[in-house]
Amino acid sequence: MQARIDATSYLQSRLGQAMLALQAEVEASGLERSLLELVKIRVSQINGCAYCIDMHTKDAHAYGESEQRIYALNAWRETPFFSDRERAALEWAEALTLIGETHAPDEVFERVRRHFSDDELVALTFSVVTINGWNRLAVAFRLPVGTYQPQHAAAWAEEVKEEKTSRKARIVPLTAEGR
Repeated sequence: MQARIDATSYLQSRLGQAMLALQAEVEASGLERSLLELVKIRVSQINGCAYCIDMHTKDAHAYGESEQRIYALNAWRETPFFSDRERAALEWAEALTLIGETHAPDEVFERVRRHFSDDELVALTFSVVTINGWNRLAVAFRLPVGTYQPQHAAAWAEEVKEEKTSRKARIVPLTAEGR
């Protein structure tokens, strides 16, 4: 399939940098790397985004995820391979990805809430938002599948870690005088 637009050349634009910054915040949120990758794969499966499925299965494998769990992800409800926390995250990811059909049901929210703090639930929700955004960009512009190499995952993780450390050093509390 031919790319419609070389979207990678726009990653340095303000729009691209905004998406990358949001993704960096998700990655630095404290949620487990394996959980984030499982969510990215599952959402990409639902959206039919071959580029992102290729990318995130490679990343998950590079981060130590088992092939068995990656292969079974599409049928996670029928397998014993996922923890209750992972199941809750996958159910929430599916509900949000299909929000036009599901409207994020209260019963799903309550099940997810048993496994995640409010901060974690917000981070999980933003992780679903970002991967849905990336899926839509990749599908719309027909990014060429198979070109992604997982060594980027390790470099990305290191960049996120360094950014989180430097951001903590820059945080200045708001005071009544500083607003």
